Amino acid sequence: MAKKKSAKKATSRNYLKLFWQLFIAGVILAILPFLLASIGALGHMPSFEELENPESNLASEVISIDGKTLGKYAYENRTPVKFKDLPDNLVKALVATEDERFFEHSGIDFKATARAIVKLGQDGGGSTTTQQLSKLLFHGEGSKNVFGRVFQKVKEYVISIRLERQYTKEEILTMYLNKYDFLYLAVGIRSASRIYFGKEPKDLNVQESAVLVAMLKNPRQFNPKREISKDKSLARRNVVFSQMAKNGFLTEKEKDSLQELPIVLNWSPESHADGLATHFREYLRSYMNGWIKNNPKPNGDKYNLHRDGLKIYVTIDSRMQQYAEEAANEHMQNLQRIFFKEQKRNKTAPFYDVELEDRERIMLQAMKRSTRWKRMKAQGKDDKEIRQTFREKTEMRVFSYKGDIDTIMTPYDSIVYYKHFLRAGLMSIEPQTGHVKAWVGGTNYKHFKFDAVKQQKRQVGSTFKPFVYATAINQLKWSPCDSFPNTPYTISKDKYGMPDDWSPKNSGADENPEDAYGGMLTLKDALAKSVNVITARTIDAVHPKNVVRFAHSLGIDSKIPEVPAIALGSVDLSLYEMVGAYSTFANKGLRVGQMMVLRIEDKNGTILEQFTPETKEVLSEESSYVILNLLEGVTTAGSGVRLRGNWGSYPDNIATGYPYEFTNPIAGKTGTTQNQSDGWFMGIVPNLATGVWVGGEDRATHFEFITQGQGASMALPIWALYYKKLYEDESLSISQEEFEKPEDVSIRINCSDEPEEGEDPLEEKKKEVEEEIEF
Repeated sequence: MAKKKSAKKATSRNYLKLFWQLFIAGVILAILPFLLASIGALGHMPSFEELENPESNLASEVISIDGKTLGKYAYENRTPVKFKDLPDNLVKALVATEDERFFEHSGIDFKATARAIVKLGQDGGGSTTTQQLSKLLFHGEGSKNVFGRVFQKVKEYVISIRLERQYTKEEILTMYLNKYDFLYLAVGIRSASRIYFGKEPKDLNVQESAVLVAMLKNPRQFNPKREISKDKSLARRNVVFSQMAKNGFLTEKEKDSLQELPIVLNWSPESHADGLATHFREYLRSYMNGWIKNNPKPNGDKYNLHRDGLKIYVTIDSRMQQYAEEAANEHMQNLQRIFFKEQKRNKTAPFYDVELEDRERIMLQAMKRSTRWKRMKAQGKDDKEIRQTFREKTEMRVFSYKGDIDTIMTPYDSIVYYKHFLRAGLMSIEPQTGHVKAWVGGTNYKHFKFDAVKQQKRQVGSTFKPFVYATAINQLKWSPCDSFPNTPYTISKDKYGMPDDWSPKNSGADENPEDAYGGMLTLKDALAKSVNVITARTIDAVHPKNVVRFAHSLGIDSKIPEVPAIALGSVDLSLYEMVGAYSTFANKGLRVGQMMVLRIEDKNGTILEQFTPETKEVLSEESSYVILNLLEGVTTAGSGVRLRGNWGSYPDNIATGYPYEFTNPIAGKTGTTQNQSDGWFMGIVPNLATGVWVGGEDRATHFEFITQGQGASMALPIWALYYKKLYEDESLSISQEEFEKPEDVSIRINCSDEPEEGEDPLEEKKKEVEEEIEF
């Protein structure tokens, strides 16, 4: 009996021992994965330094001079915000819906985890916001096999506990919202707020916050932008309202009212092809890449424009940029309508001055420049085979001013279609600071990426003439009131080493020579009427070399041949160069280099570099004022006079234009190149110089007649519409005053005053030319 009792006790002890062994083994087995995970045995685990500075891609941001975000450069379009920038309704919506005990647990909600296990996840997962953050930061979306998922869940627990020790609850919640991808390039709460609702996070109302929180469950399945998921998005948003009511953040009445509301988006995409100043931002990208090469980080590494969160403060004013783009778009729609109408009767549309074989040559060149041709050439296809594919119809989306059109056409026909579109460029500079205030490189970046401001150079026509007259005024003290004969003028080929004599004609001389020539004209009238022969006399008097030298001193970098023909604008220059040069006249002869970047900061707000423009005195204050006086004559009695008065509505004959009715002083000059290939208008008021160019991609693309194709019809209306908008916005303080007159002006500018007795201006100036000219 005693033996039986002893055996029974031994068995009990063995069972108890086995129990404790199994229990301890179970505890060890339960703890072991976490221990292994913590030392990195289950894969990489973040170090203390990584937890302190979790790896992330931060978008570099382009910020206008008035504090608006113009665009971003990013792998992820993400700009972090701080907790104080999050609205209370967003925080409450997130906590109520995604993690009710967020402010109570230490990274893992065991109650929610147990519920998820028991119900097999049918009533929601058990992951906390901290766990979701650890997944986003350090190990992605998870493995596809069971063991991999278990190990990742273990790592997720460990990282979550570490995060809770390292950061406050507010910091964790903010990091999660800053990292989450809401799709459509909306990475992080700030991008999502701006893209889906067109506002900053702090301005989100409770409906908008609920929509974004609803997307945290699955940004694709519950996305309000996708047509297929709109109903699911609405239903999920209403679940958020219910959870907020359940947790006491909304009353039942408020919940019921909110659930009846539709989802209203203010869709504001932020891809590089969208938003303001797209061509400028592309230029700025190349500028920043150059800056990065020469400005390493303190540790010697290079900055990454797409992930280091740089802040680039630029001189562009978002309001002025908006008005400039609106003006260009408004005029170009009307201009394009008229151009399309004209081309219906053009056998070689959209080209003039070409034979059919020339047209095909232009088209072949365009095909060879296309991505399709280059891709197929790289695949080893021969030219004949490639050309055949350009004749095969395919689905595509093409540009129109009323929105993109889905259609079916051949790639060849799509090239012809795009060749029909006229292009436009606009640039504004504040002369006193050199700040570039507006930059319109084209009317649509997505379809027309070539930049008409800096990348493109075209013949400038009569807009070059002021440089010729300015040379004479500055060096020889010529007066706007000096008179010259309006008669044919020839410059001998031997004088400047030309192949032939040069005998320019006035506009319209071939059709009506009696109207094109005759009498005496003052320099002011000659510029206002853009009289070629008097411009030829002037450049012959001062020598082309001095005109070229003067143009370069104004900031024009392009090579200019030292021949008389440049007087009529036969040289190719960029809009960027032309506006910079003209702005010098408004700044009393002081050349201030174009300035686009104010400063660059790192992601922490530390200033990496501040910029100041280069300045140089080019001509005297008196000469600058006299040149402005000359240019004012263009807008009061010359080709720019349509800026004044009421010219009626906008008919098919665009020469009459809009009722602009400007009354303030404007110094300006129109320009039209051969065959109307380019239309220019340069216009200056005391604190803003603006240039506009309009033309086709090919010089053979132009209006048939000068009535529609001249600069006063193609380019001037954009300038006028733009300035109308500027003047209506009083916060911009664009000047309507007269140009400031120097105290002592010895050059006669009031042509109603008689010259002193015995003075013969023309003869005196001719003598001065021979005595003072520098070669």
